[in-house]
Amino acid sequence: MAFWMDQVSRGWLIYELTDSALQLGLVRGVQAIPTLFLSPVAGSTADRYSRKMQILVAQIVDGLMLGALAVLIFTGRIQPWHVYVTAFGMAVVQAFQQPARAAMIADTLPSSHLTNAIGLNSIIFNVARSTGPALAGVLIATFGTGGSYATQALFYLLATIWTVQLRPAERVSSGVRGHAGQAASFGRSIIDGWKFSWQNEAVRTALLVVMFASLFIVPFTTLLPVFARDLLGVGAEGQGLLLTAMGVGALGTAVIIASFGDRMPRGLFMLGGVTLYGLSVVGFAASPWFQFSMALMVVVGFANVCSHALVQTVIQTYSPSEFRGRTMSIFHMSNVVMTLGSMLIGALATLWGARFAVAMMGTAGALAMVLIHVALPRARHIR
Repeated sequence: MAFWMDQVSRGWLIYELTDSALQLGLVRGVQAIPTLFLSPVAGSTADRYSRKMQILVAQIVDGLMLGALAVLIFTGRIQPWHVYVTAFGMAVVQAFQQPARAAMIADTLPSSHLTNAIGLNSIIFNVARSTGPALAGVLIATFGTGGSYATQALFYLLATIWTVQLRPAERVSSGVRGHAGQAASFGRSIIDGWKFSWQNEAVRTALLVVMFASLFIVPFTTLLPVFARDLLGVGAEGQGLLLTAMGVGALGTAVIIASFGDRMPRGLFMLGGVTLYGLSVVGFAASPWFQFSMALMVVVGFANVCSHALVQTVIQTYSPSEFRGRTMSIFHMSNVVMTLGSMLIGALATLWGARFAVAMMGTAGALAMVLIHVALPRARHIR
């Protein structure tokens, strides 16, 4: 909930403070540096040490930073640099949180149920995606961005309390992970993770899909404040509703994944879903009506899960336990690519307008999926 509320609140806050579409991209851009340099280290840490402890520390630090933002806003001392510094800090802790949290799913169940489990996890994630942005929009409209950030800090406190109570199952390989895995240097461990990810065809294909989607398609959400305020005239509450509609569509796909599991042709759904994702984003860019934009956001959300949940499933299915933290850290480096895409789309919007920027990037993303389909014909046969 707090994560998705931040997607609305941070963009709205920086746009409110600067009135700059370029800075909407830059506030995401500052998150690229820690994610780029720390994700490989975080993946190796998750394969060596307690994944639960990584999550706990990350959540506590996140909550403190969100609480600090709320105080700065309520006291009238908020400045753009505060938004940038906390964005950077949250990127640091997220780099450690994400691979540990994702790898913990596969720690607790047999691989034959992994697709269903990630689908169930995606359902919970997308329930939050559906409700979080709408709640943020209401809070911003009622109490300002300070009310939204205070609520986010509270949610992180609750999440930390519940995480303390988790008792994740220990895997058979945990002894190897904890001793032999620590014998190698961090540098050697990181290199081994990259080599495995490139040499395994299914993992490599899944990573290419998510990287292209993250560069060209996913960053369109960076410009949602521009669409909501200037092009569709619906304000912060309307922006929250747009993201909620996206979450509703994503929830539908998550239910399908959780229900059908390994019976799905995952490679075909990855490529086809991300192609649909790009085309529906192009349609959103051209839409002059809020209701039609809402409907397109449902389609966007439906297709978005194909670039996230299915890719995660493929990577974790084809990665042995001792490599899973590292392969998932590479997967989460797509956030760096998405950040670069956010900076690019912000610059394009400044030069040629938000509609043109989103349409051009969405088209490029769809074409990239066609290229993977042609260049890697076995990709569509991944199970």
